[in-house]
Amino acid sequence: MKNQSEPEMNDELRPEYDLRELLKGGVRGRYAERCRAGANPILLDPDVAKAFPSEEAVNEALRLVLQLAKIPADKKRSPAKA
Repeated sequence: MKNQSEPEMNDELRPEYDLRELLKGGVRGRYAERCRAGANPILLDPDVAKAFPSEEAVNEALRLVLQLAKIPADKKRSPAKA
C-alpha cells in the first residue's frame, strides 16, 4: 500500500530532474515587493555578477553606459596627429 501523505505525481518531467533539489533555497515572493514598486528584477550571468559587488555598482555602470551612448560621434573630426 502506498503512503497516503505523498500524492502520486503525474507529470512529464524527466526523472533526472529533482525539483526538490532545483528549488531548494528558493524564496516564494522574494521580488514581489520590488515588482509592485515598479522595479524590473533581472538575473545577471555569473561572470557578470562576479564583476559587481552590489546592486548600486551595477546601476552606476549602466548609468555610465547610458551617458556614453548620448555622446554624439563626431565624424567631421580629423584623426589625432602623432
